Formats: sequence, structure tokens, C-alpha cells
Amino acid sequence: MQSFDLKIQPWRARPGFTLVEMIVVIAIIAVLATAGMIGLGGTGGKSVTSAVATTESLFNEARELAVTKNLRTCVLIAKDLTNNSAENLRRMVVAYEETNVDGTAKEPNNATPNWTLSSRGVTLPEQTFFSQEFSKANHQTGLKLADPTSALTAAKAAYLGSYYFYVFNNQGICETPGTSVVIGSGSRNLKSSTDKPKVTSSGQRDFGGFVVWRNGQTSVFRNPSQISSSVPNLKAGTEF
Repeated sequence: MQSFDLKIQPWRARPGFTLVEMIVVIAIIAVLATAGMIGLGGTGGKSVTSAVATTESLFNEARELAVTKNLRTCVLIAKDLTNNSAENLRRMVVAYEETNVDGTAKEPNNATPNWTLSSRGVTLPEQTFFSQEFSKANHQTGLKLADPTSALTAAKAAYLGSYYFYVFNNQGICETPGTSVVIGSGSRNLKSSTDKPKVTSSGQRDFGGFVVWRNGQTSVFRNPSQISSSVPNLKAGTEF
């Protein structure tokens, strides 16, 4: 009978992480977490982010409608609704210029045609508002938006009133390239339809928006300072 010597190798403990390695890993995780928070929250909270995305889709709708119908279209943003002041600066609709029976533009040379409502549009989330102060006709030069005008005179009563408007020609080209749309979080006194919304203590940096280029495409602001150097320093109670 043969015999075998059974040799048992001594067990060796697997080396663990050193204190220095653990500190390095924790530091890396902290940096990544901070970067993620900045990337997600740099231009506004959840409501503002949702409002900006909804507004962008409305501008895309208007641009595509212009090309499809071969008509001027616009995005209208309610300044002062006659019968629905609670939706001032929150109601947005898409419209196209009034047409003849054959679908052609009724007044192609009229700079201020009658507008026909295309859809019911959207209402921004509660406590989010279109900013009259920071939205510009030309964001680079700081040119202010044109004064609101009456529109949708033949629409239902809920849509009657004055609107800010962003116009696309019949090829989907923005007629005011470089124009901007800015949305902020705040509160507004419903006792007066003309009161501007005001910044709240919880929404001092809660702003977002985008610039509309000549081809109708949009570029979103990545941080509040791109909207205006004053946005990061806004105090509660400031009108926007």
C-alpha cells in the first residue's frame, strides 16, 4: 500500500484596503456626487425643468406646423387674459395666421395678422411663470420683447386677452433669431392681473429657459448666470 504525505498550505489573509486607499475612494465619490448635483440642478428645480421642456416642445410644434401648412405660425404666451387671469404668464398656445377657404394665407403681407388657434396649448406647472424681465427679443444684446398685443380674437372666451408672441415664417424660420424664453419659480398676487410674479426664498436660483435660433432650433441655458448675471443673486420678493 502506498502512502501519501498530505501537505496543507498555511492560510494567508487577503490584504485589505489601506486607510489611504479608502480616503481616495471616498474623495472620488464625493466629487462625482457634487458634479452630478450641479449638472442636474444648475438651472432650476423639477417644476422649472418640466416647464422648460414643455415650452420647448411647443416651439417645435409651431416650427413644424409652419412648414406643414406653409403659413406663419407663432407661440403665444398670455400676458393678461380677459377671463382667466389665474393663467397669466402660464398659458401658452400655438397659432397660425388666418387663411382663405383654400388654406392659403389671408393676409400674407400683414405684419400683424389674425391668428387661428391650433391647439389647446399648455399651462405651466403651479408656481412657475414666464419671465417678462429676463426673456428677451435678442438675448445677446438685451433687447426687450415687443409689447403684448391682442390675439385670438375669434377664440373661445378663455383665450381672449393680450399675448407675448414668437413668430415663425412659412419655412419654419424664427423671425427674431436669438430671442429667449425664460421661466422662473415664484408666486404672484392674484388680486391684480397685472402684478408680476415674485421670487420666493425657496426659488432664488430656480430659473431656466432657452434661446431660439434662426432655424427654429433651441439651446437650453446650462446655468442661471447664462440667463443673466443678476439671476444667481436674486433676493426673495424681487419681481421677474
